[in-house]
Amino acid sequence: MQTGLVIKTTGSHMVVRDGVHALYTCTIRGKIRLDGLDTTHPVAVGDVVDFLPSKEDGKGVIYRLHDRKNYLIRKSNKLSSRGQIIASNLDQVVIVATLAFPRTSRGFVDRILLTAEAYHIPAVLLFNKLDLHDSDLMEDMAYWQKVYGSLGYTVMSVSAHMPDTIQDLKRQLSGKLSLFCGHSGVGKSSLINALSGSLFIKTAALSSQHIKGKHTTTFAEMHSLPDGIDIVDTPGIRDFGIIDFEKEEIGHFFPEIRQRFSGCRFSNCLHVNEPDCAIVEAFEAGEIDPERYYNYRGLLEDHDIFR
Repeated sequence: MQTGLVIKTTGSHMVVRDGVHALYTCTIRGKIRLDGLDTTHPVAVGDVVDFLPSKEDGKGVIYRLHDRKNYLIRKSNKLSSRGQIIASNLDQVVIVATLAFPRTSRGFVDRILLTAEAYHIPAVLLFNKLDLHDSDLMEDMAYWQKVYGSLGYTVMSVSAHMPDTIQDLKRQLSGKLSLFCGHSGVGKSSLINALSGSLFIKTAALSSQHIKGKHTTTFAEMHSLPDGIDIVDTPGIRDFGIIDFEKEEIGHFFPEIRQRFSGCRFSNCLHVNEPDCAIVEAFEAGEIDPERYYNYRGLLEDHDIFR
């Protein structure tokens, strides 16, 4: 029996890397317990597993999943109540966002940030395609940077075609396992290629019909790059469905709401229309970003996300 790291999942098979970086294509033996989690698949990229290499070269069987320090999970699809664990044992999640070609929605960003907060994963908001920004987009980005930076999140801007920004990104990623997630077309693969200094993974042009990206990554996969950088690249995510929260918990994962809890009259305040609510008062006074508050309200009304 050996211990290894799952670096890729392809449906029923997982690619496991052992201590000397040999790779094995593995299946799962029996059922793996996941503390009651109802997920589409029990094993994710980033998992540490015990596996037994088979007599056939490059094959193996996973027998045990080690405890995870964290994981990022989303609803597998709109019609399902099951979760999809995107990756585990992360040092940070990097939300790769673009302000145009395509435009990343604030709701998408806020849902990932909420989930990262809930599972104790530091988050970075990374604006890509900086070289395409005109004055209007620069002003737009400055507003996003002000909003999210004031909440304690690391906010960066980058372009695969601007070497100085790539060096800044390398410093942020060095020595860490980072999950890259974002819509299709935001340039995750191009950034990984720039970080590696070579054509590491394939990229594709934007679809001109809808100004959306084409999927170039089919499965989640970990890439080990120079400078001690490990990145889990994911398929482009159109929607990020939140799952497994109580309604009363949502506000705990919005820093601007959490820090004002003590000012509310009621301990179970949902910060909607209750009297003497410190959060509503702060919103009306312009102290809370309107779109963040509206996104919070939208999550409260999304009944599918709750147990």
